Amino acid sequence: MSESPARSPRSARLGLRATPEQEALLKRAAEIRHKSLTDFVLDSACLAAEQTLLDQRLFRISEGEYAALLELLDRPAADNPGLQQLFSKPDPWQAG
Repeated sequence: MSESPARSPRSARLGLRATPEQEALLKRAAEIRHKSLTDFVLDSACLAAEQTLLDQRLFRISEGEYAALLELLDRPAADNPGLQQLFSKPDPWQAG
């Protein structure tokens, strides 16, 4: 999750209700992370929201955009010296 660079003051108010068991679970996790309950819940919710948005696999495009995409995919592969150079290097975890 992306942390806010210089924590700006919070002005939006969110409210939620939880069972005592959920509250206890969240408090335990927040303590382990050395965060306040609010920070833990907000950070966790934002991480889940980012993942949800990144996981979207359905893209709505016009027929023209779809035709252009198919045309790009049907083109023969072109040489890419930058990729060739990148893939010629050893993997960082194998270097040593």
